[in-house]
Amino acid sequence: MKEFKHKEGVYVPNIGIEYPTDDASKRLVEVKVEDSSQGRWQFDETFPYIDNSFSYKFNRILNAAFQSTIVALYHRICLGLRIEGRDVLRRYKKELKGGALTVCNHVWREDAVMVYHAVRRYYTMHMPVFAKHLNNPGFYWMLRFMGGVPVPESLAGMRGFNAAFDSFHSKGDWIHVFPEAVRWDCYSFIRPFHKGTFTMAYKYGCPVVPCVITYRERKGIFRLTGKKQIPLFTIRILEPVFPNKELNRKDAILDMVTRAHEEMKKAAGIIDNPWPSIYED
Repeated sequence: MKEFKHKEGVYVPNIGIEYPTDDASKRLVEVKVEDSSQGRWQFDETFPYIDNSFSYKFNRILNAAFQSTIVALYHRICLGLRIEGRDVLRRYKKELKGGALTVCNHVWREDAVMVYHAVRRYYTMHMPVFAKHLNNPGFYWMLRFMGGVPVPESLAGMRGFNAAFDSFHSKGDWIHVFPEAVRWDCYSFIRPFHKGTFTMAYKYGCPVVPCVITYRERKGIFRLTGKKQIPLFTIRILEPVFPNKELNRKDAILDMVTRAHEEMKKAAGIIDNPWPSIYED
């Protein structure tokens, strides 16, 4: 059997999870939800995918303040979060002015907040989320008001969902997507990506900004701020991936997927990866 490996010196945490080797889309974190008949929302055409109410805007401000203070402090003290690559955003300031789409490996409960910290888009970033999370009281406030938009559970709801992201992009807002789709805590390889993320970027003609989360051994003072097996985290912003306009639509999307996946593997110090770059949808 082929051995999949990282470069020498790359820290690979062991938090006691046995990761699947045959299904990269297997959901390892169970989502507990309220009974659908009593849920907070029905994710169909009645859901407010674009919400301009005072209540939504006020909670969005509160959420951003919470993320940029309490959560940021928790990430720094308990997870040792380091952010690298902000110089990339400065170098491409002109190209990113009209909005961008960020992608990242999905490896921790608050990894979306790590991305928001990195690119500093607390008020103007939106993210498709697994709809059932929003009927979970523990997830609702954080996800909903950090710009989370549920992927509809009905075909009729897709019109509102698509219109919402069209509106966000037209205003120059940023969009974040986890192209691996499901979360595997502290996983050190990069799983396949779904094409839909990059189809959205191609549609809007905007760059994809890959981010990658890697790990460090918990040492020193950090031994007092968290469990020994939980690593310290680093998030790195990588060079933007732009659509190749010389290719047709299908090939341009596949090209963006491949380039983003390869750059993230390199940044994660992966020599041999156990997964292909793209899901065969």
